[in-house]
Parts: sequence; C-alpha cells; structure tokens
Amino acid sequence: MMRRRTLFLIGLAALVPCLVSGQGYVQSIGSGDVNWTSQVVRATGIGAPNVAMPLPQQRAGALRAAKMDALRNVLETIKGVALNSETTVENAIVASDVIKTKVEGAVRGFRVVDTRYMSSGDVEVDVEVPLTGIIADAVLPSSFGGGSFMAAGGGAVCPTCGQPWPPGRPVPSNVSSAGGGSLAGDIAGDGVSGLIIDCRGFSLRPAMAPRIVDESGNEVYGSKFVSREYAVDIGMVGYEKDVNRAAKNDRVTATPMVVKAVQAAGPNRTDVVVSAADAKRIHGAAVNANFLQHCKVMFVLD
Repeated sequence: MMRRRTLFLIGLAALVPCLVSGQGYVQSIGSGDVNWTSQVVRATGIGAPNVAMPLPQQRAGALRAAKMDALRNVLETIKGVALNSETTVENAIVASDVIKTKVEGAVRGFRVVDTRYMSSGDVEVDVEVPLTGIIADAVLPSSFGGGSFMAAGGGAVCPTCGQPWPPGRPVPSNVSSAGGGSLAGDIAGDGVSGLIIDCRGFSLRPAMAPRIVDESGNEVYGSKFVSREYAVDIGMVGYEKDVNRAAKNDRVTATPMVVKAVQAAGPNRTDVVVSAADAKRIHGAAVNANFLQHCKVMFVLD
C-alpha cells in the first residue's frame, strides 16, 4: 500500500508541471493572474465569518465578504494590465470617467469558478473576468485602420485588391505610402492562416494593444491593420510559451507563418521588432490574406 501511494505521489508530481505548462501564458499582476492565451483575468477572494452573527448566517456572510475581496483583487489586477507600450489600463481609467464606469461594470459581472469552504469557517472564491468584450471595447483606441501595405520600391498598394497603385493617379490618405522602404513580401498570402512571432529571449511583456514594427519603426502590425471588431472580440494578440502549442491554437491554425523577433521595444517592452526582410514577408502575405485584420497573431514569450 505504501509503495502504491509513493508511486502515485511521484506520478502526480510529474503531472503537475504538465498541467501548469498547458494553461497557456499566465502573468501575475498584484493579487491576481492574467491568462493571455485565453484572455481571462482571475483572482481569489477570502472572507471570514462574523462570529457575532448566528451560526447559519456566518457562512453566507463569509461568502459575501469573499466575493467583495475578489472584486477588489480582480479590479486591481486589470488596472495593472499593460494597454500598450506606454500606458496601462489604470492610466486609461484615470483619464476617463466613461472608461472607468465601463471597466468597473464589467468587473462586477465576474464569474465565480470555484468556491471553497474551509474548516475554520473562512470561504475562498475564485472569480474570472474576460479582458475581451466590454473591457477591450472600453480601453482600446476608438480609431482603427488606415494602414497601407507597401509595394516593392516603396509605392502604395490598394488595400482592397492588393495591387500597386496606378502611376499618376492621386493616392487617398488611407493608402498613403509610409517611409522607410518596401514592406512588400516575396511570397503570396495564399495559404497563410496566421502569424506567430517567436519573442523568446527579449523579456517581452504582454499587452492588450501591442505592435509589430520593423527596424526603422514602421508599423507592421497594430491598430492600423486590425479590425476593431476582432480586436474587441478576441484580443489583438494571443500569447503562448511554446511555438508548437501556438501553432495549434485556433487563432492561427492551420498554416501560420513563423517569424523570429529581433528585440522588444517601448517603455513597457510590449512592442515587437522584426527584421526588414521579415516585415516584407509579413506584409507580402497579408496583401492577399486577412490574418492581420482578423487578429490571427500570436506572440511566444519566455
């Protein structure tokens, strides 16, 4: 019996790292965690019974206290989330009462995913709130789009058909050239289902509105190339800890392009820099596909 128990514990110990590693990319912020793979914020609240109350009411009171504690913790966690390379969700809340109201309203609608009644009479509750949906709609920029892919030689490309803009014809503002040379790719977009950026080794941090830029600072991916509807519904970027798992994620399957980052950028270290050659490949594929517009992008972090 003792030998069986020992073997069971050994097997359980070996299984735990696998279970943890399969949970996606999880970032601890304050008293809670953000699962950036599933775009969910999770926090725990603890409530103690009021011994001055009748015994039947003590557990109910402890449960209410635990939920209030969880509410405070999950809101604290969300405030600490990086919005982009320069600011956090808390900065956005402080700057706008409208954003504050929407975010706090979303947090109050948290979902209880686990409740534990302790022998001491304390109650613990785990709650979850999605970053997507109401919160993303509140904090993401109101203006999306307007970016243009570049043709070989630096000319503008029609955002509808992907063909070079006709010589001599005035170029509307939404297809204006961006300096810094060509971003046109040398591959067709047919068959590219998504984009994976391997950012390991650069201490990159996750954010709700990150960007991919080339070495000259030209935006390769970001709000200029994204449908806001998709950004609100699924988040601009998914995060993982392993390239193979990222490739199996529904966001980018079944034939994603994989690119290696060259560094992290921005004060919050949330933006990704790729080489000029890879920037060309990405935009070249995106001319004939919609994986950037539909947020079919994943970053793999340490």
